[in-house]
Amino acid sequence: MNDAENCGSVIVDCAKRSASQKRIRGHGLILTAWIYLATLSSCMVGPNYQPPRTQVPADWACVPAIPATLAEKALARWWTLFKDPTLGSLVERAVQSNLDLKLAEARIRQARSATEIALSAIGPTVDANGTFRRNRSAGSSGVDNSHRTTAVIVNDYQAGFDAGWELDIFGGVRRGIEAADADLQARVEARRDVLVTLTAEVARTYIDLRALQQRISIARKNLAAQTHTAELTRRRFQAGFVSALDVANADAQIATTAAQIPLLEASAQQSIYSLSFLLGLEPAALNQELSAASTIPPAPPATPLGLPSDLLRRRPDIRRAEAEIHAATARIGVAAADLFPRFTISGSVGVRASDFGSWFDWARRFWSFGPSASWNVFASGAIRANIEAQQALQAQSLITYRQAVLTALQEVENALIASAKEADHRKALVEAVGANRKAVALATRLYTEGQVDFLNVLNSQKSLYASEDALVQSTGSVSIQLVALYKALGGGWSENADAAHN
Repeated sequence: MNDAENCGSVIVDCAKRSASQKRIRGHGLILTAWIYLATLSSCMVGPNYQPPRTQVPADWACVPAIPATLAEKALARWWTLFKDPTLGSLVERAVQSNLDLKLAEARIRQARSATEIALSAIGPTVDANGTFRRNRSAGSSGVDNSHRTTAVIVNDYQAGFDAGWELDIFGGVRRGIEAADADLQARVEARRDVLVTLTAEVARTYIDLRALQQRISIARKNLAAQTHTAELTRRRFQAGFVSALDVANADAQIATTAAQIPLLEASAQQSIYSLSFLLGLEPAALNQELSAASTIPPAPPATPLGLPSDLLRRRPDIRRAEAEIHAATARIGVAAADLFPRFTISGSVGVRASDFGSWFDWARRFWSFGPSASWNVFASGAIRANIEAQQALQAQSLITYRQAVLTALQEVENALIASAKEADHRKALVEAVGANRKAVALATRLYTEGQVDFLNVLNSQKSLYASEDALVQSTGSVSIQLVALYKALGGGWSENADAAHN
């Protein structure tokens, strides 16, 4: 064979190899496209999530509901209905700086990162690698039959990329993403639940503070009145009109009333400390702002109640429980996907050379590509046990959801009845205070005239102080019961206000 024939043969062989490589690459692309389309069109194993169905009453047992549109608007910022600027300021600052709320927001960020991690599993992964090795091995020269050994040193340079893609044919990865999304939603609802509790706790503590300050004011007023009566009794004793027993009773009443004031002052100061804590501040941070006495925030005349069914979309704890059912349902699919084989496409490409000078020599390249499959054939018992465990967790989540619904209904009904009865209680106390004031005035006048003994004055003053103190407590309770109702209804948050945090 001459040179021309040899050259022609080489050209033909090269052409055949080139065509063969193109066919292999074409088949690889076709296989990749086919598997990708199969992944997109595949179904996901495991049950699809269905929102739980719960029966709730058509109306409340105590009072009729008002339109839900009014309830939704008013409940988002219910504390403004009390028309107390200090209360509004405290709530707004607590929302910005409360540590429990910040912790809930950090957990949202954590859940969002977990969702991104789960989402990344749906696509391929690519790893870059590079190595350098210098190897030394022993050998024989074989030149002069002396069998002398010489060291052989070889350098090995290698760099490339490894890629892998697990095809989510049976939907295990997508179920994992679904579960992570539901977990994120549960964290969002948990933050809203903290917000509902926080706003209610700030309002309740603030109302307690103002009620305690009013009770201190009433105690001091009664102490002054009792001191005046004691001075009158002492003068009458000195004049010989009454006995020393009346003087002793008057002094005892003064001491009893005075003894109540330090306890009330301690409780008021502790309320200020509690408010500081809720705002994420040191205990004494609000002393200057809140030490001066002020009136109790009056309860608004109308309550934005809505319907019982509104609780299912309004209460964050119910919404969180529903999201947890969704997550548990998706995890059944994640577990069920382990029953089926896993398909992976992997490949690598790189360059390998014995010296750095030939690093860019195209002949030094290497590559590999191909699909693989794995199947846990003999682990079906453990896989099925895991599926049953996930199903049990889903059942637990459903029970928790139903408990949350029943708890919400009970809390609203309790707050409604307590608010209604406390209003009746306060109305009766208003009448009692008026009657006791008349009794004190009449008893004091008759005692001065000598028509009745001091026991009548003493009893009437005790009754007046007790009824005035009870009236202040009841006035605070009316507002606090309304706060409890707003909390039970899930008030204190809105989608728009939470957009910055979610």
